Order: sequence, then structure tokens, then C-alpha cells
Amino acid sequence: MEIIRTKRFDKSFRKRIKNNPSLINQFKQRWLMFEKDENHPLLKNHSLKGNLSGYKAFSITGDIRVIYKKEKNKIILYDIGTHNQVYK
Repeated sequence: MEIIRTKRFDKSFRKRIKNNPSLINQFKQRWLMFEKDENHPLLKNHSLKGNLSGYKAFSITGDIRVIYKKEKNKIILYDIGTHNQVYK
């Protein structure tokens, strides 16, 4: 499966996650979990509605989410951040 990171995802990751070692570790753990089973209960993976219809989200922590889209054999990482940051 090909992983594509949008410019928005990269910018959000640098700004919101990169300088926090704890969040980086949690992101890595949840990403490995996502690769093995995207429907693992801890991820709370779900489809989005409204202006993000067609996208899905999974949890890194209680408040940090990854927004992504799945197309054929690609996963497009769209955004990462707190609930308020990614669902604005």
C-alpha cells in the first residue's frame, strides 16, 4: 500500500507533533496498529461527514486525530491535530 502525505499533513505534523517526543511515540505505535488492523478498537477509526465527507479519522490519543482518505491501494494522509484543529 502506498502512503501519500499531503503538504497540509506535513505542515500540521511539524507544527503540532514533531516537537513532542511523547506524541511522536504514540503516533508511531498507533500507525503500526493501523497498518496491521485499521479497525482495531483503540484507533476508533470512523468515517467523517459534512465538509470532510469521504475522509476517515483515527485516534492517536484521546484528542489527537489523523484524517486520511483511502483510494484503491493508496492511503492519503490529510491532516493531524487535536479534535478542534482538524475538524474546524
